[in-house]
Amino acid sequence: DPKGQCHCSTDQVARYRSRLSGPLLDRIDIHVDVPRLPAEDLMGGPQAPVVESSEVVRARVTTARNRQLKRQGRSNHLLTPRSIDTHCRIDDAGRKLLEQAISRLGLSARAFHRVLKVARTIADLNQSDTLSLNHLSEAISYRRLDRR
Repeated sequence: DPKGQCHCSTDQVARYRSRLSGPLLDRIDIHVDVPRLPAEDLMGGPQAPVVESSEVVRARVTTARNRQLKRQGRSNHLLTPRSIDTHCRIDDAGRKLLEQAISRLGLSARAFHRVLKVARTIADLNQSDTLSLNHLSEAISYRRLDRR
């Protein structure tokens, strides 16, 4: 917490997080921190401008889902390891980034496949047929709890 209200040591935080097993974390596709909202935001103060309306987001998601169904007949989250190899091809730069993520974050095979499926979804939301380095790095950034 940016306000510094947690007084736990690094060891205490690590011990608490160790209660979440690796296999359980592997099954969660996206790990993100959600910061505390300031009181004025909670109490209905001035709202930040909305970047995208719900209708625009819904249209992007529908388009991405239709791309997935047309390409592989199922949503990305249902891809098997074999179909991941077919539909989530990466170039040399992406391969290098993933190798670094595996070694630095200690990604398991399951987490590796989850990163590729999330990257495939990010690419679909951007209407891209190929996975770029940006798609992969964004997907890796969503694995916050894998960091050692």
